[in-house]
Amino acid sequence: MDAKRWFTLLKKSAIGAVAAATMFGLASPALAAQPPADPSGAQPSVVGGSRAAQGEFPWMVRLSMGCGGALYTNQIVLTAAHCVTRTGANTSITATLGVIDLQSSSAKKVKSTYVYRSPTYDTATGGDWALIKLASPVTGIATLPIASTATYNTGTFTVAGWGAATEGGAQQRYLLKAQVPFVSDATCQAQGGIYSDMIPSAEICAGNLTAGGVDTCQGDSGGPMFRRDNNNAWIQVGIVSYGEGCARPHAPGVYTEVSAVASKIASAASGL
Repeated sequence: MDAKRWFTLLKKSAIGAVAAATMFGLASPALAAQPPADPSGAQPSVVGGSRAAQGEFPWMVRLSMGCGGALYTNQIVLTAAHCVTRTGANTSITATLGVIDLQSSSAKKVKSTYVYRSPTYDTATGGDWALIKLASPVTGIATLPIASTATYNTGTFTVAGWGAATEGGAQQRYLLKAQVPFVSDATCQAQGGIYSDMIPSAEICAGNLTAGGVDTCQGDSGGPMFRRDNNNAWIQVGIVSYGEGCARPHAPGVYTEVSAVASKIASAASGL
């Protein structure tokens, strides 16, 4: 992967600021300039949304390396490949589940035991997804089914996470949500720059193209993009992957297209 695309992928990850500073000699996150505070005192979320209610999206997971995820089974979290380093035993990740407030005393915290990283990640085929097996099954928390066909890869999607509420901003204590409209592959690629390399067979774009203002941001990597299916049940259609900054006009978010890799995800999960 060339340095430009590597850096772009990290923009959605809270770990990206530290890694980029090391690689490119940038200022540390603590010293970097922060956007001005909103004079109205309003608290934006996931850039342009609102705080989620307790239990609204029970399958949301916060991972200790600074990424998000969704509970795929009661013992496996689906996240982004760029949030992890390799396939193999890994007991260093802590998953926080069951709460919107990361400081809540009722949060469930479970350590990882194994990570499976998509073998096609960082190839022309695409595949920014990974699975994290937890040390024990999680009870009392619903899982999020994934789309197995492209039927739901259009319309308006919901995104959620504990990432920054403004580009370059701090990570959030409370789970935040927003809605983003589908952007076609051709329109996404036409934005140029990093979007010219978007992989239509493996990625899907979403965002307010002309106005911007709503997007996932640093620390939301690996989290789900989801919508209602024909039975009005939530279904995951995307995984937060990358984008140019956060909520900029003509810079939509790019997500792993879950339906394109659903069979691979299911196969990998069955072997964990």
